[in-house]
Amino acid sequence: MNRKISEDKDSNFSSSFIFRYLPYWPLFLLLTMLALGGAWFYLKFTTPQYEVNARILIKDEKKGSEDAKALESLDLISPKKTIDNEMEVIQSKTLLTNVVKNLDLYAPVSEEQRFKSISAYSSSPVTIVADSNNMREVAKVYFTADKNSVKIGNKSYLLNEWVDTPYGRLKFKKNIYRTPEETDKKLYFSLIAPKKVASSLASRLKVTAANKMSSIVDLNFTDESPARGEDIVNELIKVYNKSIIDEKNVLASNTLEFINERLARVEDDLVTIEHKLQAYKANKGAVDVDTQGKLFLENVSSNDQKVGDINQKLSVLNQVENSVRSGSLSGGIIPSMAGVDDPSLTQMVKNIYDLQIEAESMRKTTGENNPTYVAVIDQVNKIRPQIMANIQNQKRSLEASRGNISSTNSSYSSVLQALPETQRQLVDINREQSLKSHLYEFLQQKKEETQLSYVSNLFGSKVVDRAEASEYPVSPKKKFAYLSAVLLALIGGFGIVVGKETLRSKVMFQKEIESLTKLPVIGEITAEKSKNAIVIGNNQKTLIAEQFRKLRTTLNYLGIGNKQKRILITSAISGEGKSFVATNLAISLALTGKKVVLVDFDLNNPSLATKLNIHTDQAGVTEYLQGKVSPDTIIAQTSIDENLSFISAGKLPKNPSELIMNGKAEDLLNYLDGIFDYIVIDIAPVGPVSDAYIVSPFCDATLYIVRHGYTPKVFIERIDENNRLNKLTNAAIVFNGVSTRGLGSGYGYGYGYGYGYGYTYDDKKTKSLPALRK
Repeated sequence: MNRKISEDKDSNFSSSFIFRYLPYWPLFLLLTMLALGGAWFYLKFTTPQYEVNARILIKDEKKGSEDAKALESLDLISPKKTIDNEMEVIQSKTLLTNVVKNLDLYAPVSEEQRFKSISAYSSSPVTIVADSNNMREVAKVYFTADKNSVKIGNKSYLLNEWVDTPYGRLKFKKNIYRTPEETDKKLYFSLIAPKKVASSLASRLKVTAANKMSSIVDLNFTDESPARGEDIVNELIKVYNKSIIDEKNVLASNTLEFINERLARVEDDLVTIEHKLQAYKANKGAVDVDTQGKLFLENVSSNDQKVGDINQKLSVLNQVENSVRSGSLSGGIIPSMAGVDDPSLTQMVKNIYDLQIEAESMRKTTGENNPTYVAVIDQVNKIRPQIMANIQNQKRSLEASRGNISSTNSSYSSVLQALPETQRQLVDINREQSLKSHLYEFLQQKKEETQLSYVSNLFGSKVVDRAEASEYPVSPKKKFAYLSAVLLALIGGFGIVVGKETLRSKVMFQKEIESLTKLPVIGEITAEKSKNAIVIGNNQKTLIAEQFRKLRTTLNYLGIGNKQKRILITSAISGEGKSFVATNLAISLALTGKKVVLVDFDLNNPSLATKLNIHTDQAGVTEYLQGKVSPDTIIAQTSIDENLSFISAGKLPKNPSELIMNGKAEDLLNYLDGIFDYIVIDIAPVGPVSDAYIVSPFCDATLYIVRHGYTPKVFIERIDENNRLNKLTNAAIVFNGVSTRGLGSGYGYGYGYGYGYGYTYDDKKTKSLPALRK
């Protein structure tokens, strides 16, 4: 059961939708054609954009294979990277500006066509290089080119030479993409600040991670020239790798400078000691020492080596302490941690170094106020005190060890005093020489390790897929443009229809009447293109004649019959067709063989006599109410039907409302009751005068006429309120003048609930409805 109700609702919705919008199919067709035409022009004059894609593998310290980490073991001082930071670096304005300068993108060449300009990156015979220090921005500079020169205005410039132009110092080079075919294309070049071009590239570049588990990065770029797009992406990868190598080489250079300075000092010390030893042997004649002196020398040398190791460790610790305290680790001068036995200190120094490198990179790309940058700095500030405390503990331990060794050496020194003076001085010289030699070997080892960083030259990324442009443009998309055009046309059509029919202040739909008042709508009369006041007869089978027959039958709903025969017809304002409805309803009743009288009670603007083609000089309702004539003298027979009689309004009185209230109106209706089967009364509208409210209590039913597209909604809203104050007896509404909907001839789709047949819609005639609709 529920399913059936749901299907009925869907069916009703579909029918209502079709009924409402189908009559406007010419409008929708016109809008669709215009929209499709607009889409065609858009596609014709919009420059196509191609998509360029590339993939690179970032060497992320948190991800990657063991093989990659083994290769990186040769690269001892390269800065560590994370994929998130590197993605920001790739999109940085610094790298993009380098790309712009390397590819000379600040001087694009364009081809001017009839309605637009397109890039001539691949078709231009030349490319332009500008001296950034001597260049001014310019929008368009037209030129022509041959095999050896470029002509701007009346002046020619040779290719592959720096020349001074009104726009700065330029060089014109042959385009590597240029085809040998000669063309007569209209070319011009522009000069744009590299930073502006870099900003434009950044807006069209997307850098995303392939997935969370891998360190592969996808580069997506859009450009109107596929060749230029590929060059830009490939150059960006090249510039990115070069920036990593440059950064690594700076670190290695700083470290080598530090080590070489130490080696130079040690070498000088060794040369001095060698000269001292040779001079001493020559002067003293000392060649060798005895066995006791040798043993003493070995022990002292061993202790001195230990002291040297301790001093070296203290030197490293002091260097690390100074660097950590000053926060200069990110500058690239990183003292070697060789000789430091504490792995926790080594790891903490590595961590703070990595964090400071990461912070420096983020500061350049995201700024110092970025929350991620602030978090990294907080981590650095937490690790720094731990490193300082660890260094102090190790320094105290090393100094204690050095003190113990020095004490041992003191005991050996006392033994030394017992040796001959010559032997003792020789042992001191040999001892000093051994210490410096050991330090020299240590520094040479560290120098070799640092130089390996130069030799390895590992890139920061690996190209997985080189830049490749799409075969077809990704923008604008033809299917999407045409579908969008059709959709916009439909939306525009719906908007026009809704605006035309629902935003108007006049009544357009029967459902609007039902929503504004409780009175039932018992009849619907379509608009008649004919100017005839009478639209119903014995042989007439038109739609409007059938509608009046249907209205005649519907009167039973109001109780109209043998005993209740008085029907009052009124409206809100003049021009709604109450007289037209009264006339044809009376004729419809007369056609059934019943005796019907049509009374023109509109004492303000009577019109029934004109419609019935009856002379208006005879006495009527006015004369009867004034007591001048009897009721039988004002009844006239019509020529339309033998069962239809008519009572005219007579001469218009000065005070119609007061005249109707004198009591004789009810007497007239009582008299007519005894003669006729139906009494149809046409009375003035209720809006301007109160006549209908005076006569309605004497009647059995009241037909309230509402005209489509004419009656203001505000009058319908007031019906129920007015009925509470001045009730219209047994009132019901007749929706009159319902015209076809849409923009052209159709099959009678109207604004009511029915749809007709057998007549057409004449737009020109409906602009001025005939006078019978008053």
